[in-house]
Amino acid sequence: MFYPFLHYVEIYRGDRSHCPEHLPAMVGSRGHIHCHPTRRLTVQQWCWVLGHCYLHLGLDHHREHAHMDAWNQACDEAAARLLASMKWGEAPPDYVPEPPDAAQDEEKRYQELVQRGFTALVPRDLVFEAGKADPPFSRVLAHGIRRAVEDAVARAAGIETGSELRKLTPIGQARDWFLASYPLLGALASAFQVVEDQAVCRALGISVAAISEEEGKIYMNPAVSLSQPEIRFIMAHEFLHAGLGHGSRCQGRDPFLWNVACDFVINAWLVEMGIGEPPRIGMLHDPELKGFSAEQVYEKICCDARRFRKLGTFRGIGQGDILGPGQSVDDWTTLDDFYRRCLCQGFELHQRAGRGLLPAGLSEAIRALEHPPIPWDVELARWLDHYFPPVERIRTYARPSRRQQATPDIPRPSRHLPHLPMDARTFGVVLDTSGSMDRQILGKALGAIASYAQTRDVPAVRLICCDAQAYDLGYLPAEAIAGRITLRGRGGTVLQPGLELLQTAPDFPRKGPVLIITDAQCDRLEVPGGRQHAYLIPAGATLPMQPRGPVFRVR
Repeated sequence: MFYPFLHYVEIYRGDRSHCPEHLPAMVGSRGHIHCHPTRRLTVQQWCWVLGHCYLHLGLDHHREHAHMDAWNQACDEAAARLLASMKWGEAPPDYVPEPPDAAQDEEKRYQELVQRGFTALVPRDLVFEAGKADPPFSRVLAHGIRRAVEDAVARAAGIETGSELRKLTPIGQARDWFLASYPLLGALASAFQVVEDQAVCRALGISVAAISEEEGKIYMNPAVSLSQPEIRFIMAHEFLHAGLGHGSRCQGRDPFLWNVACDFVINAWLVEMGIGEPPRIGMLHDPELKGFSAEQVYEKICCDARRFRKLGTFRGIGQGDILGPGQSVDDWTTLDDFYRRCLCQGFELHQRAGRGLLPAGLSEAIRALEHPPIPWDVELARWLDHYFPPVERIRTYARPSRRQQATPDIPRPSRHLPHLPMDARTFGVVLDTSGSMDRQILGKALGAIASYAQTRDVPAVRLICCDAQAYDLGYLPAEAIAGRITLRGRGGTVLQPGLELLQTAPDFPRKGPVLIITDAQCDRLEVPGGRQHAYLIPAGATLPMQPRGPVFRVR
């Protein structure tokens, strides 16, 4: 019954508490409960005190009367009577129970106390605050009573009931709104689990909200006071992060600056679409960046990275609300990442406090740790870009553009890809198909090669499979590599015959680069003719020889 109050009431104890000396707690009209900072009570007694305050709010006891001391006493007796009937908690030792002949209704009891000339011995625990509560606490109590009755009836009927009452919370209501009323994001809302646990958010450093695409969870901090339209705005913001694949599109960029760039783009769209209301706590929004893509915004803010690093997402200042791999409560981070982060934070505090000079080599090494390593597929694309520069498409009137069908009187040229000679735009792949080769690495490597060949207009790739002997599959177009291809072998591991086959092949260019994909459990390789080459191996593996070309490691 009292569960919904947890999301609308703020409890203060300590330096922020304004509770007077002779009261265990006092409650404001807008849901601020101030508990005594030094009062020692048992768990059951504190439950009684908090339930007493919740009933003050839910029964709308914050009403002006001529004799407020008498009205406060009448409301205290009504709340205590209800708590006793529910057998909720234990009254504090200094609580004076009501007389047995007292009136049961607050108004009638108030009239009795006024006629008797009641004088309060302790300060009032009802405090009036500026403004009105949103929503009214009477509605919150009604929701709690309805859910408690539904739960009691279900238990009496032998029906299992969940312990979470998410539909009563504003965050749960916002998620249900997407499912029922906004089909664009309704499918994403059904695929993600909403976690609204203040302890979990505190452990992850989430001030308002964040999303973990890998875990399929959206973290919303219930301690933040937000209206229903504001919650919808923030939840749609996180859904779009996942739907647009912003986590995977980082591609070696600075994660936080990329997160900031995506926030600028998403917030501009949400304002234009009119989903909910922009939160009053603030957000990243710049009308001058309207119409820009996330990549374009990232290029702009990188010019002033120091200033933009001081901004904050919905997770907090200097933190991205897109949680990366391993950022969860169960698996927060690896030891290497944890130690690196501790060292970088200590270095930043050392520099900010001016604690003294450090060796130049140590400073450079620590600064190098601040930049995450570039993913292997990005390094592979950069390596191949050196051999295959982008092809510039030309415009020609030889074939009319498709747009001319709508306006045949206006001639328009079409974009034409010039003829690409095979010997100038192709590369060889020597693929280890032995039994020890991991199928996942094979899939990742072939997928990266296929996507690169399609985007860089590489017409075909020469593929050679090697185990105990070499099998030449010839030139394969990128579509064939991306689809299903039949790999031969799955026996031993001897890659040297595949390299020699490429070297002696008359239809393979002499300067064509070669990519060797292996699990590093192979023979000692010697690339003939000094041909440019690179290795693609699993992370943590070691080649049996000193490689002369670059080595890309796949996790």
